[in-house]
Amino acid sequence: MRDGVLAVLDTPTLVIHGGAGVEPGDLTAAEEADATAALEAALRAGHARLVAGKPAVDAVTAAITVLEDAPQFNAGRGAVFTHDGKNELDTSLMDGASGMAGAAAGLHRVKNPILLARAIMDHSRHVMMVGDGAEIFAKEQGIALVDPSYFRTDKRWKALQQALREEARAQASNTPLVLPGKAYFGTVGALALDVQGHLAAGTSTGGMTNKRYGRVGDSPIIGAGTWADARCAVSGTGWGEFYIRDAAAHEICARVRLAGEPLAKAADGVINHDIPKAGGDGGAIALGADGSVAFPFNTGGMYRGWIGADGVPHVAIYKTDALPMPGL
Repeated sequence: MRDGVLAVLDTPTLVIHGGAGVEPGDLTAAEEADATAALEAALRAGHARLVAGKPAVDAVTAAITVLEDAPQFNAGRGAVFTHDGKNELDTSLMDGASGMAGAAAGLHRVKNPILLARAIMDHSRHVMMVGDGAEIFAKEQGIALVDPSYFRTDKRWKALQQALREEARAQASNTPLVLPGKAYFGTVGALALDVQGHLAAGTSTGGMTNKRYGRVGDSPIIGAGTWADARCAVSGTGWGEFYIRDAAAHEICARVRLAGEPLAKAADGVINHDIPKAGGDGGAIALGADGSVAFPFNTGGMYRGWIGADGVPHVAIYKTDALPMPGL
């Protein structure tokens, strides 16, 4: 969409993230290599849909499915644990061309939550489903369900044990518990611009380590963690409570649509100014219908990448990593 005129583009673009909050020194060389390989595989999977002329929602779904299957990220297979030692998965998907959306929260058995978000969008009258009802619908739609043990990884289990120890120490000393950044980072997301100039956005997460009481963050909330319209698409990653309060994903696109701000300025204003001012942190990816992209984040790193018409994936992890930007 350029100046209100729909243009057929020959340079479809896919942008992804695997979560903000990773810091230099957190990963071994092998872990960095595994994460990079997973990001590149996700980019190639989504790009294949785009070059085949498929709609943006297909590319977003394909890319996020790969990331959900990769244990390196806090979504699907690598989801973090709740206080009770369970995995609870949240997700959302939005089609910028139609304004249709699907979301699900509190999942325990859906192997690829993004596929359920797509089914809710395409095959139900609803936008969001939660818990057991969502999983009943998933079964009716033929979406793969797995035993909850599928989601268990040693790394996430150890992170929960560390969080429980820190919580116990804080309670014993009657001091406030300060949430470590890694408690609420690691969400995955994808944005796509297809050959018709249409946008889509999707997000998937395991939520917050040691969360209680059925807590739901921003990822499955349309407008908070995910948004797509005719001009702009956003997927967020960070401390979800602050993204919800700021309606962060929608706010970025509203500044583009209503205030005429450049995408990079709008994204930076929300992620690196508004959210930190309120006490939160994190990152996001943003993609414009003009092909512009932005990767704002205020942590030491954010798994991120993009792929364009040439089919070459570009990925980065830390803030200090160079990430070539697509030509505008």
